[in-house]
Amino acid sequence: MPKSAKYLLIGSSEAYSGKSAMILGMAHQLKAKGIDLAYGKPIGTCLSESTVDNLDEDVRLIAHTLDLADNRLLPTLLSLDEDTIAQRISGADQSNYSHILQETLQAPGGDLVLLEGTGTLEEGLLFDLSLLQMAQTLNASVVLVSRYHSGLVVEGLMAAKQKLGDYLIGVLINDVPIEHLEKVETQVKPFLERQGIEVLGILPRSDILRSVSVGELVHQLGAEILCRPDRLDLMVESLKIGAMNVNSALEYFRKGYNMAVVTGGDRTDIQLAALETSTQCLILTGHMPPLPAVLSRAEDLEIPILSVDLDTLTTVEIIDRTFGQVRVHEPIKVQTISQLMAASFNVDRLLAKLGLEPVPTV
Repeated sequence: MPKSAKYLLIGSSEAYSGKSAMILGMAHQLKAKGIDLAYGKPIGTCLSESTVDNLDEDVRLIAHTLDLADNRLLPTLLSLDEDTIAQRISGADQSNYSHILQETLQAPGGDLVLLEGTGTLEEGLLFDLSLLQMAQTLNASVVLVSRYHSGLVVEGLMAAKQKLGDYLIGVLINDVPIEHLEKVETQVKPFLERQGIEVLGILPRSDILRSVSVGELVHQLGAEILCRPDRLDLMVESLKIGAMNVNSALEYFRKGYNMAVVTGGDRTDIQLAALETSTQCLILTGHMPPLPAVLSRAEDLEIPILSVDLDTLTTVEIIDRTFGQVRVHEPIKVQTISQLMAASFNVDRLLAKLGLEPVPTV
């Protein structure tokens, strides 16, 4: 690794804050400024993310989207699965991961190495790879991504500043409801900056970024696809439960947009009503297949129908959880985050903090 290369860790104080999305948007802007990037995610969050070539799914996505060369990619060192944790706790794994991290970073070149941290400040501590430990090992700068829940977002960021000290060079506040944007801009941002915490970006909530593909719902629910397996790329932005009479259902469904509708397999009236509104998929519970008329209409309208071996409550809980956790793997999400970051993130301020100069493009 050339000595001129800088290191930037992207972390968060809670899981599912949008780190991967922010990195993707940030990387687009840095690349547009002529910065030669390398990227890696030292810790994967589950075993399935690490493949035979030791590249995490997020690394693969960003590498593909940004067209990064192989020598600009870093392998995932370990996954935080139960077996790996058990080996560490039992003493079977006594690897010096700080040293391994330093050794691994000898491979890629570039002006800036972007590293994605774990979901919280504490994760990775068992392996000497928490956000602070990595920052200390690499003398890396840190940018934190924080999802906005309320004005109390300042507490988490103040606590992070206490832990990270001067390694923290800025924060991104993500997923701010439109009605709170002005307050965050005029009250939260000035307060944080008075505490020595620079706000590099405030990103508004996006229904597209919070959406989930029908294919992801199939995966999360273990669903059977009854029709239109070719339309699993449709994006779901909201969830409705069809458990009322059909007249009430029609009014209810008409208020929704790009919905997944969960209803019983025996509720033909609800199923047909949902198909005539902004529905992206029907999810049927109760081990009862839909009537041929429903399948035929869904085929015509190109709306997938899924069948799940779950009760309605469990189905809804899984879908709700999926909305908050889904990764930015769909092209429309990549495009959306690039647009949001271009409008809301101060990349020039980041470059100044890192001591990097934009490279003029010919």
